[in-house]
Amino acid sequence: MAKDVLCEVNNCKYWGNGNKCRAEAIYVISNRGRQASNSEETDCKTFEPSI
Repeated sequence: MAKDVLCEVNNCKYWGNGNKCRAEAIYVISNRGRQASNSEETDCKTFEPSI
């Protein structure tokens, strides 16, 4: 399991200093069914905009 999860989306409510993700869990899905060939075919469903 990853020790640190990095994220550069600073308008996400889970974004923290040093580009650290502060979410308790990360949910990533594939745009192509259940398999992806590269990172461009995935989306982070954990993202929530900061208010």
